[in-house]
Order: sequence, then structure tokens, then C-alpha cells
Amino acid sequence: MALVLSLLIGGFLAGALGRVLLRRLRRGAQVRPGWCEGTCAILWALAGLAHVPAAWLLVILALSWFAVLLTTTDLLHGRLPDALTYAAYPVFGVLLAIAGSWQRALLGAALFVCLHATVRWLAPSALGGGDVKLSGSLGAILGSVSWFALSAGLSLAAVITLALRAVSLGRYTDRVPHGPGLLAATWLLAFLPVGAELPSPSVS
Repeated sequence: MALVLSLLIGGFLAGALGRVLLRRLRRGAQVRPGWCEGTCAILWALAGLAHVPAAWLLVILALSWFAVLLTTTDLLHGRLPDALTYAAYPVFGVLLAIAGSWQRALLGAALFVCLHATVRWLAPSALGGGDVKLSGSLGAILGSVSWFALSAGLSLAAVITLALRAVSLGRYTDRVPHGPGLLAATWLLAFLPVGAELPSPSVS
């Protein structure tokens, strides 16, 4: 419980810093106090309950922080800031290398980028450019979990996006943001790494 409490407090502080960062980014967002802090605190505390290796816990924490900031901006303004999508690559590159899964990460990133870029080229209205930029880092995480996670991530992201469309009550007249679905699906599969080949020991 000490770990969970520490992560709850740390997540709150990380969310507060993230909210300030969003306000200062050129294409960021103005977010009311409490949203980023509360959401990040909850996700970090949940991460503390996951029975995963210590190195993988760092991946989940970083993913939670990026997910809160990117999802918030995409839902509010329909965009994913380049400053965050590009920064995710070196951050997760280092963390996944520490976790010992850089080979699967590279393949997962390449597959996800190629797939999303192809969809963007064939149907520009289906995906935004930010979704393609984001897909590489998320594909690296999913590839590190397992090959099954890559396909499951695609399906789950589509389901979440459809659910968002259903509950948005016509708010998104042009295109429903797909970034939140991608991020939520990746977080769930990283948190519950079904069929994963992660090194030990675990964090309890």
C-alpha cells in the first residue's frame, strides 16, 4: 500500500506539471485544475497494483502521463500536440530498452506506423496526422507486451472510438478523435499484459 500511496501522490504532482505544460505548449490546451491531476493520480495508483516487473512499471507510469495529456487535448481540441507525440519516442525508447524488449518494440512501432499511415493515405478522414505520429510509440509498447497485443490494440482502439462516437451526442461533427481510443487500449494492454513475455521480478 505504501507504493500505491506514493504513486497516488506522485501522479497528482505529475498531472499538475502536465497541466501547466499543456497551457504553455503552442498547440496545447487550457484545462481546468483537477482533471489532469486526478486522472493521472488514479492511473499511477492503479499501476502500483499491477504485478509487473519494476522496469515495466516505469513504462506504465510514463504512458499514463502521456495518455492523460494527449487524450485531454484531443477531446477538447481534436489534435495531438507534436511536442508530446514526438517526445514519446525517445522516452519510451529508453524505457523499453531498459525493460529488455527493444527488438519487439522496434518491430511493433514499424508495423503500427505503416498500418496507420496506410489508413491515413487511403481514408484521410478516418485518421488525423497526429494519430499516425502517435501510433509508433504506442506500437512499440504493444509490441513489447506481445504480438497478440498489437492486433488486440487495434480492435480495442476501434471499439473505444466507436463508443466515444455513441456517447458524444453529435459533438464531433467532422471526425471522432481516435487518439483517446489508441491510448486507452494501449494502457489497458500494458496494465493487463495478457500473453506478455516480460522479465521478472514483479512489483507487488
